[in-house]
Amino acid sequence: MKKNAFYAQSGGVTSVINASASAVILEARKSHKIGKVFAAKNGILGALKEELIDTSKESKKFIESLQFRPGGVFGSCRYKLKDIDENKEEYERLIEVFKAHNIGYFFYNGGNDSADTALKISQISDTLNYPLQCIAIPKTVDNDLAVTDCCPGFGSVAKYVVTSTIEAALDVESMCETSTKVFILEVMGRHAGWIAGSSCLAQKSHPNAPHIILLPEVNFNQLKFLAKVKEMVKKNGFCVIVASEGVKNSRGKFLAESGSVDAFGHSQLGGVAPYLANLITKKLKIKNHWAVADYLQRSATHLSSELDRSHAYEVGKKAVEYAVKGLNGVMPIIKRKSSSPYKWEIVSAPLSKIANVEKKLPAGFISADGFGMTNKARQYFEPLIGGKSRVINNINYQAGKMKMVPKKLNAWG
Repeated sequence: MKKNAFYAQSGGVTSVINASASAVILEARKSHKIGKVFAAKNGILGALKEELIDTSKESKKFIESLQFRPGGVFGSCRYKLKDIDENKEEYERLIEVFKAHNIGYFFYNGGNDSADTALKISQISDTLNYPLQCIAIPKTVDNDLAVTDCCPGFGSVAKYVVTSTIEAALDVESMCETSTKVFILEVMGRHAGWIAGSSCLAQKSHPNAPHIILLPEVNFNQLKFLAKVKEMVKKNGFCVIVASEGVKNSRGKFLAESGSVDAFGHSQLGGVAPYLANLITKKLKIKNHWAVADYLQRSATHLSSELDRSHAYEVGKKAVEYAVKGLNGVMPIIKRKSSSPYKWEIVSAPLSKIANVEKKLPAGFISADGFGMTNKARQYFEPLIGGKSRVINNINYQAGKMKMVPKKLNAWG
């Protein structure tokens, strides 16, 4: 009897995460070992609540079109499983649901915390003597997963930030003589500055902005920052700044920490852009504007990278291949073979080397003054925003049938 597969999306979604979902479902349909693919409604919560979507009810055309749909089509969540000795009941519930629905394959599409979840479930399935192939599928706009060269979701955010930086810089350049002289764009990046760093590619276009890039890896120095802003305004007539949300002071404290935490225990950040804008207004008396890219940067399918979409699709495809081969506790990752021309392949890596590990910008990527990036960084970023886009005429904003599988168990909790 064929075993069914479980697929779920976790954490913050991206403009290409559904490409991975599409690949998993389409490849599973081709397999002689996999029955149906049940997609969890709202991530791992869907498994705990036994809220499973029967993807076999969706047409092939709809599943194929998911490659061009932003957001997480099945719903995501921020929910971190505790260690088994703290809450064994959750794991027993998951296995109970898997048994009830004949699930033998587990695909979890997410970032660091999701890799940890997949690793825990792969371990507990052995402990509870329930055969389950657990494969984590990489996804995170932050690009901070260990081992992999880059993360699906990042290239598209980078392209959005680069494009937006160029366009905003041209706007500010136009108005700086009598109006705004400083523009600040806040981007995602709590502990790693990959997204902010990628904005360096905008410097290849006129007017050579951003002039300042602020990273979590470089402690913020107020005096040096204000001096740099003043210098850039004097030199260019204006100054464009791209700042990571996770910029920290010399004591390692977020400049914009709000005091609350999310479901994963991460500090909620209150906005570094308005903090910097207020500082510039008070100390330099220079007119400025700021913007927070926020959800726009991670959902902008119309500005997505075609290479990023290919990465997302291929890791989903490989995940099914690995599961069918009997691999467990691994993640398909992207291995860069060369940068120019850009060549890559998908290989497997153990989750034990990925879960709960954050990859930060290498020191060799950051300029000596801490306000910019090196040529080595540009060579890394350049290919990731590329590829001729197929998106414009294919964008899918449809919801699908989302037919739920009948429940067989008592309610959870």
